[in-house]
Amino acid sequence: MSFSEKVLRFYRNVHIGYSLPEGVDVMNPYRDPVCVEVCTKFYNSYYNDSRKRFLILGINPGRYGAGLTGIPFTDPIKLEKIFGITNPFPKKPELSADFIHQVIESFGGHQKFFANFFISSVSPLGFTREVKNLNYYDEPALKRSLEPFIKESIETILSFGVRRDVAFCLGEGENYKYLKTLNKGEKFFEGIIPLAHPRFIMQYKRKKIQQYIEDYLQKFKSVM
Repeated sequence: MSFSEKVLRFYRNVHIGYSLPEGVDVMNPYRDPVCVEVCTKFYNSYYNDSRKRFLILGINPGRYGAGLTGIPFTDPIKLEKIFGITNPFPKKPELSADFIHQVIESFGGHQKFFANFFISSVSPLGFTREVKNLNYYDEPALKRSLEPFIKESIETILSFGVRRDVAFCLGEGENYKYLKTLNKGEKFFEGIIPLAHPRFIMQYKRKKIQQYIEDYLQKFKSVM
């Protein structure tokens, strides 16, 4: 099977088979046939091969990005403007997606970037509470209940053809802390390199965007 076929099979079957804290809702866009169609077009365009790729792990999908499109850090607007994939999703931009696609362009464009990297999340499904985004680590009970799902998901993602010498973590705080501890026990990767989270950059460090882009590129190139 190609990399894209493995990705699409995973998404079609992904679900959380464990009880979550009361009031936490799961976002699973892959139950929507339109999302599956969009993902099929995207992944078959860029991942229809057997190349080994570096894994980049975010936190979990948000309501305006992968929580809708199924593609990490790609909101419905970018899905149409950048990739030419028309879609019926609400056309709202996602800040984190804005930064990530600037990084991709600076790396050499989408074809080159996706040939070397696969973006996912520590939890490939997102969460809300009272219709607001919820990170997997925001509530201790949620984090504990998700750990089996997180482990299973990373194991499956590794089987796509992901390199195990090093992975990149989006977020230098809680996401990196959790992933580093998890990796110490599970030994998914030989090393994990943290990157400042795109949302943090776009909200608090906009004047230094170019510096952060250069930091990303330097860290990517250091392992290639």
